[in-house]
Amino acid sequence: MTNSAVDEVVELCSDLIRIDTTNTGDPDTVTGEREAAEYVAAKLAEVGFETEVVESGAPRRDNVFCRLPGADPSRGALLVHGHLDVVPAEPSEWSVHPFSGAVQDGYVWGRGAVDMKDMVAMTIAVARRFKREGVVPPRDIVFAFLADEEAGGAYGSHWLTEHRPDLFEGCTEAVGEVGGFSLTLAEDRRVYLIEAAEKGIAWMRLQAKGKPGHGSFLHDDNAVTKVAEAVARLGNHTFPLTITDTVRAFLEQMSELTGLEFPEDDLEGSLAKLGPLSRIVGATIRDTANPTMLKAGYKANVIPSTAEAVVDCRVLPGRQEAFLREVDELLGPDVTRSWVTDLPPVETPFGGPLTDAMAAALRTEDPTAATVPYMLSGGTDAKAFAELGMACFGFAPLRLPPDLDFASLFHGIDERVPVDALEFGTRVLDTFLRNS
Repeated sequence: MTNSAVDEVVELCSDLIRIDTTNTGDPDTVTGEREAAEYVAAKLAEVGFETEVVESGAPRRDNVFCRLPGADPSRGALLVHGHLDVVPAEPSEWSVHPFSGAVQDGYVWGRGAVDMKDMVAMTIAVARRFKREGVVPPRDIVFAFLADEEAGGAYGSHWLTEHRPDLFEGCTEAVGEVGGFSLTLAEDRRVYLIEAAEKGIAWMRLQAKGKPGHGSFLHDDNAVTKVAEAVARLGNHTFPLTITDTVRAFLEQMSELTGLEFPEDDLEGSLAKLGPLSRIVGATIRDTANPTMLKAGYKANVIPSTAEAVVDCRVLPGRQEAFLREVDELLGPDVTRSWVTDLPPVETPFGGPLTDAMAAALRTEDPTAATVPYMLSGGTDAKAFAELGMACFGFAPLRLPPDLDFASLFHGIDERVPVDALEFGTRVLDTFLRNS
């Protein structure tokens, strides 16, 4: 029997990319989420799923849910989730149009190819196969396809967990994006990274007030100067090295697998041995606070009464209180802070039947595969599901070419996913869901 899921996953991924679901972060300019949700719902209904399409807090911010009953309803259900929105893309910068879904040179090209319409396509393909063939998984599986992840999930996962927790009834574990991808260690040996933790996302608005006046006068109470100095102190600050449980497990297991050493007194230097992956791991050993926006004034010769800045802060698990103390010391008394977004860190202990099932599924397609936990420096919808008590992991399996700089493709120009990686991931996901 052919694997119908593998047969159709490339077409599904290409179709999804062609639906422009750009999320600008401004609800008035978001596009395409409803059309993508309608496409997903139709594909699932076509094979007999009963789907529920839920508008989450704003017009056209649609999400799709369906449940596949399992053999043991007394077990906690597994949530398999993916988001339908993507970040903006400028066509003039790309080799192919970012919403073409082009299939060429062994890749599916376009915005969302790795973040995360690849996983959405794999999930739909496997769900359709299970329904067609009457597959009964060990426990209930809830499939969720969500809006607004790229802007923090206020009109997606967080709205749903607050207003429709019934959709996640019985779910004790969840799998989603940015995990399960390979790193080549040797000619035919790969390690697959499973996301078990995420830094917190805290977008902070700074504001200073001062005395307005003419730009030509002497002035010692300038709001722009206060904010600029605070931003410079914060942006130039190095937060302390902190090794969390997940990062320590990653380093220890990678050392065992590769023979490389990662001494704490030169950790950042030694991480460079990991190649492009070092950018991901290196961002998970310290808190960060990167200034991203400035706003002040309305005329060149007028000193304004207020000035603002926005800082993108990413905070390690267990570091929230210490981070805020350091930030307040750096800001000083003349600058106030408030939160644009404040989503806490997430960390799930790695191990147990679910991660064992991931490893076993990978080995069915890649016999020497090893799995290690890692922390994501960004954030996913897992933050919302952790609030409901779910153990959350990133597992969107892909076997990647050794020379592909995978990290650079997330939100990058010429985002693309290998066709054979999509087919590999679909087979692995199929095996995983049959045995989890």
